[in-house]
This record gives sequence, C-alpha cells and structure tokens, in this order.
Amino acid sequence: MPLGTFDAIVLQVFPYGETSKILRLFTATHGVQSVIARGARRPRSQYGGLLEIFAEGTATIHTKENRDLQTLSGFELSRTRQSLGADLMRFGGASLLAEIVLRSAREEPQPELFYTFRKALDRLEAEPAETAEFAVLSETWRLVSCLGFAPELRECVECGRSIALDEDVKFDLQAGGLRCRDCAPGAPGRMLPARARIALMRMAEAQPFEAERTDGHWWLLRRYLDHHVLEGAELRSTATIDVARGASP
Repeated sequence: MPLGTFDAIVLQVFPYGETSKILRLFTATHGVQSVIARGARRPRSQYGGLLEIFAEGTATIHTKENRDLQTLSGFELSRTRQSLGADLMRFGGASLLAEIVLRSAREEPQPELFYTFRKALDRLEAEPAETAEFAVLSETWRLVSCLGFAPELRECVECGRSIALDEDVKFDLQAGGLRCRDCAPGAPGRMLPARARIALMRMAEAQPFEAERTDGHWWLLRRYLDHHVLEGAELRSTATIDVARGASP
C-alpha cells in the first residue's frame, strides 16, 4: 500500500462511527481525495483539533487503487483558518468556494486550481468585514475562470465586436457572455448596464470595484454557476451568504 505526502486543504468533515472522521481533502497533486482518519474523534487522538474545515497542512495518506476511501495516517498543520468561522460572510464565501471545488475538481493534478483556491481562502481570512462580500464575489468569479468557464466580457458572443466600456449590453447566460446592442434585441439574456459590467470585469480580475447594490451581481453569479459549473446541483452555502447579506434567497 503506497504512502504519499501531499499539500492539502480540508474541504469537508464528517463523523464516522464513534471515534473516526471522514474527510474530503483537496490536494495540489491528486485533486480531491476522500480519506478516513481513524480515531480522530478520540480525546487523545494524534490529530487533536487539527482536522477542521479549511485547515491546511501536509497530509500523509496510504493509498490503494480502486478504493474510493483512502487512509489518513498523519496531518501536519500549517494553517487553521479558524478566523473564517468568526464572520458569517467570510465563512459562507469560503464554503461556496469549497462546494464549487468539490463539484468540479477531479482525482488528478490541478495545481493552478489548488493555488487559486488557497489564495482565495487567504484573502477571505484577511479581508475586513465591510468588504468581505465584494471579496467573495471576486474570488468566486476567479475560481470559475480557473475552471475554464470565464465569461466573455469584452467582445460580443455573436458577432465578435469589441464592446466599448460605456455601452449597455445584454448578458446571455447560456452563451456565457455579452451581446452588443446590435445583437441583443430578441436574444435571451438580461440587460447589464455599463457600470455593472465594469464592476464585473474588475471582480474577475481581482481589482477594486464599486457597487452600490450587489443583488444583481449575486443573481448573475448564481445563474451562471447553474448554467456552466453546477449542472443543476444545489449549493448549501448560498443560504449562509443570504443570511449574512440580510437578503431573501
């Protein structure tokens, strides 16, 4: 039974029996791995309180081919990220990112996705409470782009024309991008004012942006995820985000 050591982030934690835990780990070299940490819930476990959601460290795993559940034999903690749980928006945002990874990642090397996800968690942990919502929106779009589903925000998806920054456009969810004012009439989609489009572009590029209201941005992000990433799967984390925003689902 081969023994491997991997950089890993805890995505999910489940109790198993009276003494153990089952974890979903995201690794840079082997994608998402399901492991059992035997005895992790015992008072004198070697893991103590290390194996909690969003914790990062070096995982030592016994692997066996054709087995869905591998065995965790060690975890050297480097980051707890416990502060994410102290703020509802930060926790909801980190949970949203983790759910997207769980729905999208494979059991193979995805280092760019791993480091994008890790950097996003680091930003959410350090982000001031007053701008945490904007950080969640921005980092979610960046993760979506890393997965290969970046929306087209500069050219018309139908005619290919470059769209001026001051032009109001239509966002076609199914096509995954903008339709210029010439191609918009009669086409499916939702109108996107120039100011909202600029904010969206800056979000996707992790640049500072201004938005008086975020309702429209959340509407667009959720439906874009439905069309291109989740394939109809429901995200539990959005309920937490709605509570943090004081908004209706």
